Amino acid sequence: MASSLTKESPIPGTTGSPRSFFGHPRGLATLFMTEMWERFSYYGMRALLPLYLIAPNGLHLSVPAATAIGSVYVSLVYLLALPGGWFGDRVWGPRRTVAVAGSVIMLGHLTLALPTAGTFYAGLALVAIGSGLLKANISTMVGHLYDGPDDPRRDGGFTVFYMGINLGAFAAPLVIGTIGEKVNWHIGFALAALGMALGLAQFLLGSRHLDARSSVVPTPLSAAEKSTALRRAALWAGIAAVFYTAVGLSGHYTLNWVMVPLITLGLVVPVIVLVRIKRDKDLSGPEQSSMSAYIWFFVAAAVFWMIYDQGSTTLSIFADKNAENTVLGWEFPVSWYQSVNPVLIMALAPVFAWFWLALNRRGSEPSTIVKFSSGLVLIGVSFFLFLAPLTIAGGGHKAAAMWIVAIYFVQTVGELTLSPVGLSVTTKMAPAKYASRMMGVWFLAVTAGDATTGLLSVAGVNLDRTGVVALEAVLAVLAGAAVWGYRGRVKSLMGSVN
Repeated sequence: MASSLTKESPIPGTTGSPRSFFGHPRGLATLFMTEMWERFSYYGMRALLPLYLIAPNGLHLSVPAATAIGSVYVSLVYLLALPGGWFGDRVWGPRRTVAVAGSVIMLGHLTLALPTAGTFYAGLALVAIGSGLLKANISTMVGHLYDGPDDPRRDGGFTVFYMGINLGAFAAPLVIGTIGEKVNWHIGFALAALGMALGLAQFLLGSRHLDARSSVVPTPLSAAEKSTALRRAALWAGIAAVFYTAVGLSGHYTLNWVMVPLITLGLVVPVIVLVRIKRDKDLSGPEQSSMSAYIWFFVAAAVFWMIYDQGSTTLSIFADKNAENTVLGWEFPVSWYQSVNPVLIMALAPVFAWFWLALNRRGSEPSTIVKFSSGLVLIGVSFFLFLAPLTIAGGGHKAAAMWIVAIYFVQTVGELTLSPVGLSVTTKMAPAKYASRMMGVWFLAVTAGDATTGLLSVAGVNLDRTGVVALEAVLAVLAGAAVWGYRGRVKSLMGSVN
């Protein structure tokens, strides 16, 4: 990494060494490495999670229970990005919040490494809390490195930053997955803690290169607000403690006493947030109209993520039990499938960027609505494709590994068609009053999608059954068709946004 640094004059708006990172502010290297190691720890643990939950030498849970836990965990990570952003804006500032987040994530992985069920669930909770705190603030600090939204290096800086995400996500299953599956589950979780420790050390040592704005609390709480927030937090914590103590002493406690409230939060909070924004009387007429259009995209995105995120739960568990996980006779760990998506993202993202640009120059680039509906159809097609290995397994045979890879390939193409468009349309359609909060609203679509998967699993639905997979595939295709069929109505609501 050091070979990419070159001497140059100081960059306005940054602090520390007058060196650059691929032509960008030196602070980008700090955030790149921090995010890469954090994603290494996150995706490494996530690759092991469902396999450990069902393994005889793990927690040995049922498939629906394992899917529910995995889905609720991911749902919480994205749900907690909202309070994570609040802490960065009002309590600690982005830099301190990320430092605290890294410490909490590392502690969570170390707790996962302890070989007991109780510490395992505590570790999951800590990793989810830390990830929510970090996710909401590290991207903000990337933005701080540049001279406003018109800085020509800004988009390129975020592209470099997101490469760090995919590098970490690619390497994690190959390292952590191999050790966890082939040596010891808890050593694998400990490696995730080591990854986060490296990321935290990199952040603390390189924080001098970050912009001074990253240490500022933009809208600090007043003394009265802080007192109110603490009282409310203590009240809800007390209610939860009394309730769960009573349930435990009654002898009726099961994991669902925790799962169902978390799933409910994942479904209810997105609705509440959207309704509150939509009913805000401060919004202008065009902003109200844009929010009506945005709800279409939000609901469709929730359907997309509901299926997409099963790549790390339903599909992974199926591959563990029913796939021939070999290449040229060599058997590889099941967790390695989780490296397929990030490597495809790194390979295909530049192709997509070139393709859209080429179409734009010819005046034939598809609209946001067309791209979005195409992404939904593709995620549906991926589950129609899933029916083939399901049928093979139903006949008593092992499905070839390439079936699983093909499913991830189609899902990745769908992701590249829908996800960047969703991020873009969120920024374009955000009311001025909610400009900085709308990205958190977009993440709530992931929360809603994964909470739906969790709800089905808690209800005892096996999501790797042919009928269920076919139903989800049809739902996604119908959602894509609905967005396409009502494109005129949605376009009119969007106003000048293309």
